[in-house]
Amino acid sequence: MALVSIVLSFPIGVLLALGRTSKLPVLRWVSILYIEIVRGLPLIGVLFLAQVMLPLFFPTDWRLDRVIRAIAGLVLFSAAYMAENVRGGLQSIPRGQIEAAKALGLKTPLVILLIVLPQALRAVIPAIVGQFIGLFKDTSLLSLVGLFELTGIARSVLAQPQFLGRYAEVYLFIGLIYWIFCYSMSLTSQRLERQFK
Repeated sequence: MALVSIVLSFPIGVLLALGRTSKLPVLRWVSILYIEIVRGLPLIGVLFLAQVMLPLFFPTDWRLDRVIRAIAGLVLFSAAYMAENVRGGLQSIPRGQIEAAKALGLKTPLVILLIVLPQALRAVIPAIVGQFIGLFKDTSLLSLVGLFELTGIARSVLAQPQFLGRYAEVYLFIGLIYWIFCYSMSLTSQRLERQFK
């Protein structure tokens, strides 16, 4: 769920960041409204809304799986924070580069795609990876909406008679799993930063 949410929230966050910096007032205000509303809500609230409200937007004969609803909540939440990270990178690009590209005859979409976005994303690699790590750790909240994930597995293991009272071992093992994945993402981020320098 974390991997799918990361993959889906990244392009949505980039589009929201571009929308927030757009000169079109409608696009800019819709992006700002979405980002600020979602960033003002707690993730657990977004997950509950996705579980309860999302099926109301589809025909009654469609059955949305609970996992898909949870992924939708994670994606919608993470995309708003991703947009702010990317917007920070967009603001770090000097205006002179954009004006020089336009003076060479490049259209605005090409300027954004070929000049602005590569530099902006390179500048915010640590923030983006930090967002991914946070999203990975936030999947533990899915147990609160009734989904079976790593924390839920720990509870089911602790409920078995042979593991009664072994809280430290089980939770330390889960902590180790989270740490391995998060540290791996951090190492990947450092490698990407070195590669793009």
